[in-house]
Amino acid sequence: MSGQPSSACCSIPPVVAENYEAKGTYKPFGGLDKAYITGPEGTGKALVVIFDIFGYFPQTLQGADILAETVQARVVMPDFFRDEPMDIALYPPKTDEAKAAIAKFFKTKGAIPDRKPEVIATVQALRAEGYTKVGLIGYCWGAKLATVTAGDAESGLDAVASVHPAMVSAADAENLQVPIGLFASGDEDREECDKFFKGVSQKPFATKSVFVYYQDMFHGWAAARGNLKDPDNLKQYEDVYKRLSNFFKTTLA
Repeated sequence: MSGQPSSACCSIPPVVAENYEAKGTYKPFGGLDKAYITGPEGTGKALVVIFDIFGYFPQTLQGADILAETVQARVVMPDFFRDEPMDIALYPPKTDEAKAAIAKFFKTKGAIPDRKPEVIATVQALRAEGYTKVGLIGYCWGAKLATVTAGDAESGLDAVASVHPAMVSAADAENLQVPIGLFASGDEDREECDKFFKGVSQKPFATKSVFVYYQDMFHGWAAARGNLKDPDNLKQYEDVYKRLSNFFKTTLA
């Protein structure tokens, strides 16, 4: 476990800066009508991906494809929003109407207590298909949902990763049941992130957990809000997916 960047030694496929063509397919899974599914079958390893509030974006789909290839895992990204994600044009909110729309979204489609059972159902569906190691990764809002889910002893998870997380709370570390990779941007509350990881340091899986702070990156750089045509964003996008690959290779071994 480290509060400093550790070696990102894992090689990943070349990142496509624009016009990315996703490798997976969409089909029903785990009780939901739609999920993006990619990666090899029959390896015994699987990952569930929780996108940010903006839903399916090329940057997030490419990340799923990268992890599927490098971890050799079946990757499932459910459509928790039923084809009605938040409009990315409203973020960051500049009007009272936009603020209200985003607040309503978090209370309805983005309600953590409502979405958590759907995450667990997806994990259970993968277990039923014979996957013996299952990890979970979430971005922004999805990182909050992932962390809360990983605090449930019945989640069926082996590891969780949180990428530029929203609503970081040190209290969530108390219930955490599995190793966590926390990859925070400079926009997150550093003090709260430090408190969170201090809590993780008391866990029996502390040595398998990792904390990397991307001080020069903005909230969303590895998912929908990422600008891969920007050299700095591209470099750190590559870096975080190398680290995520390393993390899941270790925790799902």
